Amino acid sequence: MPAAWFLNGPNANLYGLDAKGTYGRESWPQLRERCLDVAAAHGLELDMRQTNDEGELVTWIQQARSEAQGLLINAAGLSYTSVAVLDALLLFEGPVLEVHMSNIHRREPFRDRTFTSKGAKGGIFGLGALGYELAVIAMARLLSE
Repeated sequence: MPAAWFLNGPNANLYGLDAKGTYGRESWPQLRERCLDVAAAHGLELDMRQTNDEGELVTWIQQARSEAQGLLINAAGLSYTSVAVLDALLLFEGPVLEVHMSNIHRREPFRDRTFTSKGAKGGIFGLGALGYELAVIAMARLLSE
């Protein structure tokens, strides 16, 4: 069974707590469980992680090089600031998909460009929790081809 890691950056642990609903109503544990269920239904072994620490995120990307065939990432705020995350993604040999809960292109102007997109095969933006599910399905398809 192919394996993928879904790495999430700062503040994803607060999903469902934003009064404006920018990041949906589901909590991080609910979203994680939803993605694990979708992965299992599509024959994908999924390791889903969240950290508020840039160094830990880079370490996980490096570790995934030997333990996963695909990588999904929502680096959150680090998407716009971290060359270190980009450099790690560029060394990952399998497909990388960038995912964001909100449509980053309809938000503040600084969100129009992400470093992480330079290291990704493709991306899904603005579909909330559904986008996470679709990304998992897309990764399962990419790894089965």
